[in-house]
Parts: sequence; structure tokens; C-alpha cells
Amino acid sequence: MDLPTPQDLRERRNALGLTQSALAEAAGVSQPLIARIEGGDVDPRLSTLRRIVNALEEAEGEVVRARDLMHETVISVAPDDAAGEAVALMEREAYSQLPVLQNGVPVGSISQGDIVHAGENVGELPVSEVMSESFPTVAPEATVDELRNLLDHYKAVMVTDGGETVGIITEADIAAHLS
Repeated sequence: MDLPTPQDLRERRNALGLTQSALAEAAGVSQPLIARIEGGDVDPRLSTLRRIVNALEEAEGEVVRARDLMHETVISVAPDDAAGEAVALMEREAYSQLPVLQNGVPVGSISQGDIVHAGENVGELPVSEVMSESFPTVAPEATVDELRNLLDHYKAVMVTDGGETVGIITEADIAAHLS
């Protein structure tokens, strides 16, 4: 997220025809705080600034959420599945990694690299003995900026609601959205 200047915030708010009070209500902050930020008197916390920017984006109708980008069908394996089954599934689906889910909850991930590093005769081992850490999880309301930050460090992001997996997002999904 590019950090807007106080002038940027004021100009965006005015262009949308929002009062300071309306923006404050949408962002969950006080009107005097908006006035002080726009006046340059206060340097807000990043979390406060993010809420204000999100409120402006919502008003512009620009906010893309995880639920808008996710694939609801999640191809996955279970920890007790044989690693060989995971390899076959990756080949069949043309994926290089898969989430490992137990009763709908992300517990790990498995990749072609994990299989190679496990050595010979890995096919009969359970996925749980070969898998890596789970992909990070976000709520369906997570913004595209939050997703991009995570995808800078991970191959995929799991979308969960109440702890249960409801979707998956990869870098390719973000790229497709941007194009």
C-alpha cells in the first residue's frame, strides 16, 4: 500500500463528495482525527491509515476482496494420504503444490520440492511426514493489498471462514485480476 499524504486524503475525500464526518464514520474513527490528519497535525498509526484508505476505496467501489478472487474449489490432500497420491494429483491437475487439509482446516502444504527433498521411496509415506508449513490464511474480506503482501512470500493463500477453508488464491489469480 502506498502511503497517502494528508493532501492526498483530503483530495480523495473531496472528490468523492464525502464530509470528514462521513469518512470518519466509515473508517471507525473520529471526525476531529480526520481533520487533524488532513491538516498534517497528526501522524496516524498504520492501522488507522489503512482503515481510512479502505473506507475511501469502499466509497469509490474499488475494493477487491479475497472472496472476489478466490477459487472455491480447493484441490487438496489430507495428512494421512500417501505422498504418491499427492504427486499423482499434482500431475493430473498441473499444480506444483497443494494445500493439506484435515476436516477442512489447513494443516500444511506439499510441493514437488518437498517430494524431491524427501528422498527415495517417498510414495508410500503419509503426506504428514513430507509436508511443509501451511499457506497463510485470510478472511474472505481481506483486501487485494493484503493478499499481494502475503503472496510476495508464499505460493498461495488460503481463504478461511470460521477456521474452515472456503477458497484458495495464488499469484496467478492476482495477475489475472490486474490484467
